[in-house]
Amino acid sequence: MLKVMIVDDESLARQSIRTLVAQDRDINEILEASDGMQALAMFESKRPDILFLDIQMPGLNGIQLAEKLAHRCVVIFVTAYNQYAIAAFELNVVDYLLKPFDDERFFHSLQRAKERVRENSFGDAQQVQRLFKHMLAEPDRGFKSRLIVKDPGRIRLLDVEDIVFIVGAGNYAEVHLKDGKSILHRETMGTLEKQLDPEVFVRIHRSSIVRKSNICELKSTDKGDYKVILKCGHELTLSRRNKHKLDSLLE
Repeated sequence: MLKVMIVDDESLARQSIRTLVAQDRDINEILEASDGMQALAMFESKRPDILFLDIQMPGLNGIQLAEKLAHRCVVIFVTAYNQYAIAAFELNVVDYLLKPFDDERFFHSLQRAKERVRENSFGDAQQVQRLFKHMLAEPDRGFKSRLIVKDPGRIRLLDVEDIVFIVGAGNYAEVHLKDGKSILHRETMGTLEKQLDPEVFVRIHRSSIVRKSNICELKSTDKGDYKVILKCGHELTLSRRNKHKLDSLLE
């Protein structure tokens, strides 16, 4: 039998979820908290299996609470705000329900949460990530041969050998592969540059890193920078501040 905790500062929202959860025979205890701090204290004493979390709450918000608890239980976000979805799934949550939702959508999410509890995968998530980091350590040269890419509900290993180029946007990087696919990776360009062998990759712009062997042409522009043409047809920019890297590109 399972325990569920509903965390939302609106009593009507908690009651709506409680009514739905109470229909599931596998759940024998339903807990409620009206803010993040109350939920955190209750969690330590009650240890629920599944957590339904709102985003905007007094004290600790839903994202902050999930950061503390998502590795110890299964989390489903239930919120009216869609802009936090990426941050939520990075915490390995099961689902992100946007209000208003219908009963079918809710029970589908609850079923996924129950399956995750049975798999007991949440308890091992951090250990798995530490194991991957240990496996991927490159003690001789210090550069990565594979990258850890976290997706909702899973962790993937990406071979650096398959990377053609990378373009960045804030704290994310879009990794483009030899097969034409691209993968969104939560990592800054500065961090990635340090992880990749400079004999193989070169950073040509604050928002782009490219595999040297995939460069086939350089074109100067009127602005004093260069267009970098790749074998796959993509065009990137070599910024003026990186012009000193031309010698490296032409080696």
